[in-house]
Amino acid sequence: MEKLRSVLSFGGILSKDAIEQVAAHFKRRLLKTNDHFQEVHKTAREIAFVENGILRVYAADCNGNEVTKYFIRENQFFVDLESYYTATPATDACQAAVHSELYTVHKSVIEKLSDETPNLYIFIKTLTEASLMNKIKDNDFLNFGDSKTKYLEFVKRYPNLAQQVPQQYIASYLKITPQSLSRIRKELAHKQ
Repeated sequence: MEKLRSVLSFGGILSKDAIEQVAAHFKRRLLKTNDHFQEVHKTAREIAFVENGILRVYAADCNGNEVTKYFIRENQFFVDLESYYTATPATDACQAAVHSELYTVHKSVIEKLSDETPNLYIFIKTLTEASLMNKIKDNDFLNFGDSKTKYLEFVKRYPNLAQQVPQQYIASYLKITPQSLSRIRKELAHKQ
């Protein structure tokens, strides 16, 4: 829970007492690889903080194939914003790509805490904006270059993900086939 407390201190918006009060309402949750935090067609009612591990957000394409949209890494929060704020079923799913340790808090608790805790609303708004900006930056390289260039940039930006996440999820995220990714990795291994 130390990582959670550290992130709650982001920007100095919350007082130490507020950080402790908010952190006390998060519940520890362990996910095994492939366990879901959020399922498609279920309404998002919880916010998750990734203490350890990696989650992936995915959706099905028109052929029913899972397409990885992005990864949530340690020290990051996750909530399906559209589903959470509109109380409508989620169109994306969120699943553990590796064994993960989360801290979660229910929407009703956040609403109650926002009424009781000065600056919590401002903190959540700031965190949401920072998260959205990071998501835009995280995915900017996916639109440029060939498969090899995208993979090399992925490895450069996210060396831990490249080592820990199953190859099919990385291939899906990079919008290439697992076979292409396997060829690229073999080619790069031979050059070393």
